Amino acid sequence: MQRPSPHFSRPVYEGLPWIYIIFGLGALVASYLLAARGALSLIIGLLGLVCVVGGFVVLLRRRDYRALRRQYADPDSLGSNEES
Repeated sequence: MQRPSPHFSRPVYEGLPWIYIIFGLGALVASYLLAARGALSLIIGLLGLVCVVGGFVVLLRRRDYRALRRQYADPDSLGSNEES
């Protein structure tokens, strides 16, 4: 018997990219404040940058997916390039 995969509730799922971005910004600030530590600052800064970029990528991918889904849900919008 196969177990169902766990799912996040909608508010948590929708908030995840913002959590990534906020965590990334916090890591970038921490990296700046730890500038005297060298390697630790670099690692935290790179992690922060990855989180910020990843959060924006997820936001943009969701937006594009929803727009594409809306377009295919409306069959009239697919034939907009045809001449009448």
